[in-house]
Amino acid sequence: MLSQTRPERFQLCRRGRVLLAVSMAFILVLGSATSLLIAKDAIAPVVSIEVKGVIGVATSEHVSLAISKAEAQGAQLVVIKLDTPGGLVSSTRDIIKAILASRVPVAVYVSPSGGHAASAGTYITYAAHIAAMAPGTNIGAATPIQITLPGAPGRQDPKREPTDKPAGDKPATDKPAATADQKAVNDAVALLRSLAQMRGRNVDWAENAVRGAATLTAEEALKERVVDIVARDTQDLLAQIDGRIVSTVAGDKRLSTKDAKLTMLSPTLRVQLLSILADPNLAFILLLIGVYGILFEMYAPGLVGPGVLGGICLLLALAGLALLPVNYAGLGLLLFGIALMTAEALSPGLGALGIGGAVAFIAGALFLFDPAGADFEMRVAWPLIVVAALSSLFLSTFVFAMATKARQRKVVTGAEQMIGSLGQVIEWASGEGSVRVHGEIWSAQANRSLEPGQAVRVSRREGLTLFVEPVK
Repeated sequence: MLSQTRPERFQLCRRGRVLLAVSMAFILVLGSATSLLIAKDAIAPVVSIEVKGVIGVATSEHVSLAISKAEAQGAQLVVIKLDTPGGLVSSTRDIIKAILASRVPVAVYVSPSGGHAASAGTYITYAAHIAAMAPGTNIGAATPIQITLPGAPGRQDPKREPTDKPAGDKPATDKPAATADQKAVNDAVALLRSLAQMRGRNVDWAENAVRGAATLTAEEALKERVVDIVARDTQDLLAQIDGRIVSTVAGDKRLSTKDAKLTMLSPTLRVQLLSILADPNLAFILLLIGVYGILFEMYAPGLVGPGVLGGICLLLALAGLALLPVNYAGLGLLLFGIALMTAEALSPGLGALGIGGAVAFIAGALFLFDPAGADFEMRVAWPLIVVAALSSLFLSTFVFAMATKARQRKVVTGAEQMIGSLGQVIEWASGEGSVRVHGEIWSAQANRSLEPGQAVRVSRREGLTLFVEPVK
C-alpha cells in the first residue's frame, strides 16, 4: 500500500474543515428558523367574538363565556366586535362587571362601518380596557328611555332643551314621574362617569351622552378621547395596540398582538336559543299559541295535538319572558282579555265580553314589557298586536263556539249512543227479556213489568245488557 504524501494530507484536512464549516452554518440557520417558529407559536392567541343587535341575557352570557375561555386558554386579549342599538339594563351591567373583573384585557371594537354603539353600547365601550371604532361608525345617545304616552307626566319633550332646574320647579302633577326620570338619569351618569375615570377617557362627554343624548363619529370620538383607536379592521387594530401596556385586575400586561393568532368564538347552541327566545315579538306569539292550544284541547278533548303544541309553546314563551323585563300588570291584562273573549264563546250575547276582552288584550300587549328594564323602546310590534287581537276575537267567537256546540251534541257513535234510544219489547218475563233497538235484538232488564210490543227507552247499558224503561 502506498502512503499519502504531505500535500495530499493537507488537502484532505482543508476539505474537512470546509465541510465542517458548511455543516455548522446549516445547523445555525436551521436552529434560528426553528427558534423563530417556536417564538411565533409562543405568542398568546387573541380571542374574538361578535355582538350584534339588542343587548340581552344571551349577549351577557356570550361575553362571559368568551372571557372565561380566554382566561382558560391563556389568551392575551379578547376583542368584542360591537354593533348594537342598546339593550337591557341588567344585561349591560352584567357585561360591564365581566369586563372589569376580567384577568385578560378586553378590547371593544365598534364595527363594521355603518354600525354603532348606542345606549348600552356606549357603556360597554367605556368599560373596555381598549376602545376602538371603525371608520363610518358612531357612538353615544346613552339617555335612558321610558315608554310613556305623548304628553304624559314625566315625559321629556325632545324639542325642549334640557335644563338643570330642580324637580321642585315643575308642576306638582309632574313631580313623581320627573323624580323617577331624574334618578334614572343620575344613576346612568354616575356609571358612565366612573367608567370614564377608570379608563382615563373623556368624563364630560360621558355625562353629555346621557343627559343630552350626544353622539360622535369615529374620528370625533378619537379626537375627544372617547376611544383610543380608529382601525380599518381587526388586523389593523391588533397592529396598532402591539406593545401597549394595559392595566387589569391581575396587574399590568404588555400586549404582543401584531403576529398573534386570532381565534373566533361562535355563540353556543344555548346562547343562540336564548337569543331567539328573547325576541319580544316571538315570546308574544308563543304565549298566544300556548294559551289557545291548551284552551282548544280543553274544549275538544282527545285531539292531543293542540294540547301538546300549546304546552310546548307555553313553556318556551315563559322561558322567553323570563329573559325580558315583563310588566306583570300588562301580562295580567293580556290573559284577562283572552279569558273574556273565551267567555263570549260560552255565553254568546251582544258581544260585550268579546269587545271588552279585545280592549284588555290590546292594552295588555302594549304594556307587556317594563320600560324601566331597557334603554330602548322594547314593545310588541303594532301590526302584530292588531293581527293577534283580531285572530283571538275570531277564535273565541267562532272556533270555540263551534267546539262548545259540538261538545254538547248527542253522542251518535260508540256505546254511549245507545243511551236514550227508543226500542220495542219482543218478549218479557220476570223483569227481563229481549228488545229490538236500531234493528238489533238485545237482552234487557227493567224494574217493572213490560208487555211484548211496548215501546221502551234505554236508560243505561252494562256490557251486552240494556236497562230500559217504558215510554209514556
